[in-house]
This record gives sequence, C-alpha cells and structure tokens, in this order.
Amino acid sequence: MKSFLVRGLLAFLLVGAMPLSHAQEPPVSGPPDFADLVAKTAPAVVNIRTASRVAVPSGPQSPFSAPNMDPNDPFYNFFHRFLPQQPGDPGSGSGATPAPRTEREMPRGVGSGFLISPDGYLITNAHVVEGADEITVTFPDKREFKGRLIGSDPRSDVALVKIDGGKDLPTLKLGDPSQLRVGEWVIAIGSPFDLQNTVTHGIVSAMNRETGELLPFIQTDAPVNPGNSGGPLINMRGEVVGINSQIFTTSGSYAGISFAIPIDEAQRIANILRTKGKVVRGRIGVLIGEVDPDVAAAIGLPRAEGASVAQVEPDGPAQRAGVQAGDVIIRFAGKSVEDSASLRRMVADTAPGTHTTLTVWRSGAAKTLTVVVGVMPQESGQSGGAPPAGPAPAPKKPDALGLVVSDLSPDQRQSLQIAGGVIVESASGAAGSAGIQTGDVLINIANMPIRDVQQFRSLVSRLHFTKPVPVLVHRGGQSNWIVLSPSGN
Repeated sequence: MKSFLVRGLLAFLLVGAMPLSHAQEPPVSGPPDFADLVAKTAPAVVNIRTASRVAVPSGPQSPFSAPNMDPNDPFYNFFHRFLPQQPGDPGSGSGATPAPRTEREMPRGVGSGFLISPDGYLITNAHVVEGADEITVTFPDKREFKGRLIGSDPRSDVALVKIDGGKDLPTLKLGDPSQLRVGEWVIAIGSPFDLQNTVTHGIVSAMNRETGELLPFIQTDAPVNPGNSGGPLINMRGEVVGINSQIFTTSGSYAGISFAIPIDEAQRIANILRTKGKVVRGRIGVLIGEVDPDVAAAIGLPRAEGASVAQVEPDGPAQRAGVQAGDVIIRFAGKSVEDSASLRRMVADTAPGTHTTLTVWRSGAAKTLTVVVGVMPQESGQSGGAPPAGPAPAPKKPDALGLVVSDLSPDQRQSLQIAGGVIVESASGAAGSAGIQTGDVLINIANMPIRDVQQFRSLVSRLHFTKPVPVLVHRGGQSNWIVLSPSGN
C-alpha cells in the first residue's frame, strides 16, 4: 500500500508538473482567416478598362497592304514602310485625296478601383484613366457600366470616376491611416494582369514613406502587380486605409515592396475633384534639398531641420519675399518645417494668393519674411543651366582651403541672378576633397556673403580652420552647402 502511494505520488508530480511549464508559453497560431473580410469588401471593388479613339482609314484594303493600325503601335513603321499603302495614307507619296477615316477604340490599359458612395462615385489612380476616351467599370458579379471621369490629379495620382448604376451600389468604409501600426495585417484587392477579384495579403511595412512624391506612402509587403493600381488596401476591420499605387521593382513585377496612397489624403483630393473638377496648389518658386547634420552644425543651425534653398526662381514669390539661395527655410505659416518633403506639402496645401510668413536661417540667425503664395503650374518648372565657364585658369597659388578663384563678370552675375561671388579656377586640398570643382561659383563662406575675390581672400585669411567651414556653392543652376573639413577628408 505504501509503495503504491509513493508511485502514485511520483506519477502525479511528473504528469501534473508538465502542463505548468507549457501554460506559460503563448499559443502558436498562423495568419488570420481573411474569408469573411473578403466576402464583406470584395463586392465594392471594380475592374477598370480604358480605351482611346484612334482615326483609321474606312476604305477597303488589299490583303497585302499595310493594316489599319494605331500610329503609336511599335510595328506601325514596319508595316507602313514595307507593305503597300492605301492612297492618301501618311507617307504613301500619293497626291490622291485622303481616304475617309473613322474612329476606332483601341484598348489602353487595365486597373482597379472601389466605390465610395452608393450612387456610383469611385476612386482609382490618375494613371489608370490617363488619356482614356472610354472607361468601362466591371463589378465582381459581371455587371458593366460606362464610367465618366469627374476629375484627375496626376500629382497625387488620384482620380474620381462616376457610374450611373443606381442608388444602392456596394461601397467600402474609409478608415483612418493614422491609426495604422507597422506589422498590422492588410489585404489588397484588384485585377493584377487583368485577373479580376484577386486578393493578396501582407503587413504594413512602414508608414509615411517618402518616395519623392507629393504625398507620403504606406509601405506594405502585400503582393501588388500591374492592374492592381487604384485598388484598395484594407485593414482587418474592413476599412480602406490606402489606394495601391506603386511598386518598387527592377523587372516591372512585384518584388516584395508596394506603396499605397493614404486614404485620408486621397479622399481630400477626391472631394476637391467632385466640387471643383481640378486641384489648384500653391507654390513659392524655390528648388529645395535636405539639411544634413554636418551642414546644420557648420551654419550654426541648432539641429538638422528645414529645407535648404538650392535655387530661387527669378521674380517668383520667394524672390519677391527676399528668399536667397543658401537660406534654410525652417518655418512656414507658423509651423516648423522638418524637411524638404514637409515644406513641399505645406506650400502645396496653401491656397494661391495667401499672404503668409516663412522663417529662414541665414548667416547664423533666423529671419522672418512675408510671402504671397503663387499657383503651382501644371508642368514642373525649368531647371537652371550650368554656370558660364570662367576665364582660363592661370597658375596661381591656392589659398589655405586649396582654392584658386577669380571674379565674376557682370554678364555672369546677371546670368546667374546673383549679386556677388567668385568662380573657382582650381580646387585642391580641403576644397578638392570636399567636392568643390572648377567652374563652381562660391557665394557664401562661414555664413558670410562673398562679394568678390578681394573680400573672399580677406574672409579666408581670418578663418580659424580648426573646425568645419560651410561654403555655399552654385553649380548647374542650383546652390548647395558643402562642408570643408580641416583634415581635408
């Protein structure tokens, strides 16, 4: 009896102890089941096909003649060079009366979209409907409607389309991208390669990803391919948080990184398109770049912030306000400017004609200016040309920075739209190591404007070259800070 109790007690201790250790481990589970989420959201996601009208000859053709083709077709020149052409065709050499021409619809592309209102308003990418004369919208249940373009904004890549299909069409609920967390599950629905109603899933990889566009992007690893453009990115609550717009690729197909336009930004643009038909943005006429920590320290800026002005448009809003190349814009309309991307968005979102303030960092101090915001043109501004070549270099002794410079001619100053400066004849030592080149124009050193060679030499002679020296360099129509290191490295 005793031995039985001992064996039973040992068995209880061994068997009963095991679950205690396992109870402390979190349960292991796989990805969530997306089936209910897809069933709820997919009916509101549509396939979009576009076509353009092309004029073609309407007369009969010989079986051996050049076929009726879109002049943009890559084989157009081949057929019309080596096959007989109809009288009147372009390049036929015939003086006959041109043959009658009719319009034919030529397919342009395929994309995706989703409905945001039960009366038929839907959002897609601007590049999906660009140049389209005909828009065909197809629902998952095979219903087809002709779409009407309400408005398109290429800068944000957002377009609004309307279909007349009743008042009870399925719609998607719009979510709040600011509540997204990196690592959160999302799904993408669209028509990759014209495979309609395709669902893929992934996670949010990053937020506020800068790609050089006007809007910040949501980065995900949900597979997105050509044809997915304009389709929704959906969170686990069934809310649209973004519009699938771009992919990072070297082959043209998905490579593990995709980008979506935040839906709050897209909705704002869509509302403007619905009420006004187009988006009008502000501009101040500057070309800007980033401020790195080395430049910030060298020019006395407390931290690396703001947007460095590389070029000021002649007689533009910024120049009229007093902005100069080399300034760092640190505040706009009373708000801090973190970087060049944030300044671009702040200015673009300001109504043209608005009188507002901007604060620049110049010569080691902040200066507040008043600017009247202009209208952003449809096309990007012109880029400045290279500065005129300076006089032929003469054998001169480099200064302490490794520079040989000469004065600018009046014509050069007028061409470059600058009041002073010197042109570099040769650069060696610290200047050469920092990247200063022959032909560069130096317009500021150590936060002091440069007037001419004599004053420049005086400034250099007074430098205590034991710490980095900032030099504002004008090259190729732009002005940027270059920091010269005492070590020459």
